[in-house]
Amino acid sequence: MTRTPMDVHAAIGQLWVYPVKSCAGVPLTEAVLTPTGLDLDRAWMVVDADGEFVSQRELPRMALIRPTLRQHDMVLRAPGMLALHLAIDAAEQPTKVRVWDDTVRAYDMGALAAQWFTDFLCPRGTGLGPLRLVRFDPDVQRLSSLRWTHGVEAPNQFSDGFPLLVATEASLNQFNQRLVAQGHVPVGMDRFRPNLVLTGLDAHGEDHLDRLSLGEGPEAAQLRLVKPCARCSIPDVDPATAERGQAVGDLLRATRTDPRLDGALTWGMNAIVCSGDGQRLHLGQSVRANLRFD
Repeated sequence: MTRTPMDVHAAIGQLWVYPVKSCAGVPLTEAVLTPTGLDLDRAWMVVDADGEFVSQRELPRMALIRPTLRQHDMVLRAPGMLALHLAIDAAEQPTKVRVWDDTVRAYDMGALAAQWFTDFLCPRGTGLGPLRLVRFDPDVQRLSSLRWTHGVEAPNQFSDGFPLLVATEASLNQFNQRLVAQGHVPVGMDRFRPNLVLTGLDAHGEDHLDRLSLGEGPEAAQLRLVKPCARCSIPDVDPATAERGQAVGDLLRATRTDPRLDGALTWGMNAIVCSGDGQRLHLGQSVRANLRFD
């Protein structure tokens, strides 16, 4: 692969974190970069009685659980539920959980959190539950696929497999133009759950980038885009209502099959953090990139 100088220019248009895996995202004006991605992104996860993670794939009502991050605590709200307050640094009993193919140590968040998630996501008569909320153990090193990182050890928490997901505003604009042309309503970026949304690039311009430099000077944070993000059924869940549709998935199948992943549907690029631990990213921050030539 040949690298060119960083002559592609963009800016950060949106920043998102998803504190509880598969629950609603939190839009931010600034965020701290860590080796595992943006601070507190996918730091918590909901698991079933066997310790297996659950998501909107099985429980679309997770989309209605909305976190608010404050200085010392996270507040979770959901329709018909009293707010649940959790201290940012709280952790109770150690446990083991499974996320995709990885079994990792974590901390159970206690009986109150477990009851709250079970009551909202598994109402009586559904046959589901009980559920538990767990916190990632920061002493655990869960690595991204070395195949895609070319041997670089890139840790992440409870994400699907990589520290960051990068997308572009132009991609969503183009997608919505096609949806509207088919008689559907446009959708928001929250359908696709990115962390960094870039402005100043063509639609799906992130597909063709290799490295990103965020900020100015020698202290600029460095990211590397390593893998197209394969999409499941979650983009078809309406974040406002938790109702499933099919228009988004149908349009992805018509326009975004990716030969790099044997025809999987892709949107956005997974990225790893090369440098910049502790740096603060903010909306409008300059981004430079170089092109990928595979």
